Amino acid sequence: MADDEGYVAWRNHFLVLLDRIPTPIAVCRADGEITVANPAMAAEWGLVPGQVRGRNLLDLFRPSSSASAQLGRLAEALRLGRRSRYTIDVRWLQGAAGAEREGELLVDPVGDPGPGYPMLLAVLRVREGAVAPPRPSAEVSAVEGRILALVASGATTAAVGKAVGLTVDGVNYHLARLTRRWRVPNRTALVAKAYVLGVLSPGQWPPAAPDGREAGGQVERGGCRNTQSPHSPPEGTR
Repeated sequence: MADDEGYVAWRNHFLVLLDRIPTPIAVCRADGEITVANPAMAAEWGLVPGQVRGRNLLDLFRPSSSASAQLGRLAEALRLGRRSRYTIDVRWLQGAAGAEREGELLVDPVGDPGPGYPMLLAVLRVREGAVAPPRPSAEVSAVEGRILALVASGATTAAVGKAVGLTVDGVNYHLARLTRRWRVPNRTALVAKAYVLGVLSPGQWPPAAPDGREAGGQVERGGCRNTQSPHSPPEGTR
């Protein structure tokens, strides 16, 4: 019962944050069924979020003829458990009698590694008058930003540790801190919330923070890369 109440509290908190993001975002199952859509996404079809839930993403967007190969690669990647970003050219009508619009649907598999299919995070980039990415509404350290970007790219905990110069326990320490701070239950939710809060840039692959911290471990725009993290947990807590 306590776990159920905690999940409901987290979901409500997540939805409130999602509602405030001006970038159109949806979360859907591997078959395209939408589970969550923010108002910005629903408004692209002249609907409200409750009217979008349960519908299929490909019923609302019409992929271009050139997108069929990309859809095939996405389906194959999901079957094989691969993690990558896929850009799909789409068109849609804004409202029942609205003008036709076009843009790109950025689709990322997200979630903990496992035998089942992951959830999909879909971010819409409108081609005409594209919405500027929101400024981050949460602060993270350089190490936390790099860890989040690596996790979003599908890296294992060991690979994340090697890239940022931490042990596996050190990586788990930072992930656990972020999970508690953002009140989310697992890594799937942690990655989704990082995008919602603007900590990860929705229009960039490999995943990166807005200040240029990429999943590969590089820090751009005059930043520096440390081989020894000042944010490692104390020896007694590992």
